[in-house]
Amino acid sequence: MTNKDELKERILKLIRQYGEEYHGRKPFEPGDRIGCAGRVYGGEELVALADSALEFWLTAGRYTEEFERKFAGYIGAKYCAFVNSGSSANLLAFMALTSPLLGERALRRGDEIITVAAGFPTTVAPIVQFGATPVFVDITIPQYNIDVTQLEAALSPRTKAVMLAHTLGNPFNVKAVREFCRKYKLWLIEDNCDALGSEYGGRRTGIFGDLATSSFYPAHHITTGEGGAVYTSQPLLAQIIRSMRDWGRDCMCAPGQDDLCGHRFERQFGELPQGYDHKYVYSHFGYNLKATDMQAAIGVAQMAKLEGFITARKRNFALLYAALEPLQDKLILPEACPDSEPVWFGFPITCREGVSRKRIVTYLEKHNIQTRMLFAGNLLRQPCMRGVEFRAIGGLPGTEAVMNHLFWLGIYPGLEEKAIAYMAEKLSEALRLA
Repeated sequence: MTNKDELKERILKLIRQYGEEYHGRKPFEPGDRIGCAGRVYGGEELVALADSALEFWLTAGRYTEEFERKFAGYIGAKYCAFVNSGSSANLLAFMALTSPLLGERALRRGDEIITVAAGFPTTVAPIVQFGATPVFVDITIPQYNIDVTQLEAALSPRTKAVMLAHTLGNPFNVKAVREFCRKYKLWLIEDNCDALGSEYGGRRTGIFGDLATSSFYPAHHITTGEGGAVYTSQPLLAQIIRSMRDWGRDCMCAPGQDDLCGHRFERQFGELPQGYDHKYVYSHFGYNLKATDMQAAIGVAQMAKLEGFITARKRNFALLYAALEPLQDKLILPEACPDSEPVWFGFPITCREGVSRKRIVTYLEKHNIQTRMLFAGNLLRQPCMRGVEFRAIGGLPGTEAVMNHLFWLGIYPGLEEKAIAYMAEKLSEALRLA
């Protein structure tokens, strides 16, 4: 072993020790802050991060390749592109479908995209930013996913795609949505950001769309800090994704790599001179949405813990559900989509008529229990929708109900059983006082 290797080994050993001593979780005590989400990590992530930092490659490298390979294998997709956020993943997935390489199926400005208004805005943002028209359908309660009976009513000659999220980890009705998309030859973008590990029909979500996306923000099922992914099993879409992620370039060489194809100075592209350097040929107007190798290193360590995280989320969901079951005369508890096994991102609760959400969440927050709304609530009511062209199918009563009466609580792996019991206790108290 060289002096360099010995020194690196010593550094990483100390970092692991530091992580164990100073990044450990303290046992829960009543009154401690209970977050709705949070990072769950240990010395392994710190060591991986430091190992990558010592290499100082910075941009995509060996850890990125490993993470993309492992993540795609876990989902069951053939191709995965690591990006800098889940929002960027949604942008990239949508914009990939605008590529001229897709011919007549390419999305164009003015096309209509079916989606829902109850969710996170970056599922809808790329549609609006490109200049397509979102068509909003309602959701059902207590699944909080698209009401598939409205799909036919949402269809028009301009409809080109469906873009939907699995709300809070609960899969939408994949069978009905896929059949609709196949019937009318529509693209399906599956926003899987809140649902990593969830299953529908025995298969993991993220495998059903033409394209799917994930987020690795600290609140999510695994984290890389900031980070996200776009994945697909279609080679052409994978090629377009890589191009658009990496400035729109035509070349597929990795950072720091030259002439992988062996024809770097031989081909003709567009109206460029014969043999123009292929590294500077652009087949799209793209972006730079790459993440760093240090982020990917954390992701590799997190992937090794994913199954444990999933088990903990399912345990916490079951514990909280059992504790709140006696309160169903005042609260509507969540329901899984038939033929699915969710890995819930959070625990959604809808207050029944006469129960004040404001009083409940105020009481919970006063007792250090974090609460959240279902993101934008009804996106159509948000300031960002001013001046935006859209269509809505009916009055979206389910979406309105979510905006006015729903909140959700955390069940992430960092919560102990005592914390879950404390949440249920305080929620019961809040109901008695409400």
